[in-house]
Amino acid sequence: MMRKMTEADLPEVVALENRYFSMPWSEANLRESMQKEHYLFLVAEEEGMVVGYGGILWVADEGDITNIVVLESYRGLGLGTALIEALLSAGRARGITSFTLEVRMSNQVAIHTYERLGFVGEGVRKRFYEAPTEDALIMWKREPEQ
Repeated sequence: MMRKMTEADLPEVVALENRYFSMPWSEANLRESMQKEHYLFLVAEEEGMVVGYGGILWVADEGDITNIVVLESYRGLGLGTALIEALLSAGRARGITSFTLEVRMSNQVAIHTYERLGFVGEGVRKRFYEAPTEDALIMWKREPEQ
């Protein structure tokens, strides 16, 4: 089940952040961001447990996908793709036609998923990630305006 993230989800979301990201968002950062109208966070829930989540930030007329993570034991089931598609759909509903994200250059599984969804690598942010230090691939998905 996919739904909007609530404050009650924060402990499980923070656990995902801490488990999978070297520079995780804190509970305070997530709580503050989710209260702002220009952010949207969604969770994927299975059997009452948050198994993934994603976030998007609306910046002017662009959507910046800030976070996507799925619990390792639930990967390969399409949950990450479903989260991204739901975030893109929410952005389109706001009139957004350009979406961006950064991904570790070594994360080929994620890059392949983003490419399948129409994202294209358009640049590199040198030494963007820490622990370990790594470049980020900047990807964009631009849709024709309706």
